[in-house]
Amino acid sequence: MEMKAIIEGLLFISGEEGIDEKQIADVLEIDIVMVKELLSNLIEQYRSETRGMQIVELAGVYQLTTKQEHAPYFKRLINSPNSATLSQAALETLAIVAYKQPITRAEIEEIRGVKSERPIQSLVSKVLVKEVGRVEGTGRAILYGTTNDFLDHFGLKSLRELPPLPEKEDDTALEEADLFFQRLQENLVEN
Repeated sequence: MEMKAIIEGLLFISGEEGIDEKQIADVLEIDIVMVKELLSNLIEQYRSETRGMQIVELAGVYQLTTKQEHAPYFKRLINSPNSATLSQAALETLAIVAYKQPITRAEIEEIRGVKSERPIQSLVSKVLVKEVGRVEGTGRAILYGTTNDFLDHFGLKSLRELPPLPEKEDDTALEEADLFFQRLQENLVEN
């Protein structure tokens, strides 16, 4: 079994939180000295000019990150017209979050009737939705809400400017909210 490959996977799935040497040692069931040696080898491999990623250590926690010198390309991707548009699933999810916040992923999925992990990730990466807290109790599910960037993106001063939903909540109400966001987004892309 290739320990470095497993460490690489652990770094990837740990995301922004990162992972420390002790956690790696516990997962791999090896000593910390071996972890330090494997990490050192991996860091050196990633320093190669042919790699787009790097391993960095911040306050004793290791993270897999992009290289600083590639930042202009990432900015171009973020600012490209294709990344500015939202998928239908993302628009539906955004409408639900905007009207029902704070709300958990499970509650969003219950309303939409389908899995919503990817649309939520997309909205979080576009800084339209963020974690606003955790539910008390078992599991402590993440609560999502909209951001100030959401308001800016759709030209709203506050959530009070959202069009009111009809008294009777049904699929039509959310479809109307979807259409509202879709029209706003199309206007913003055209201008």
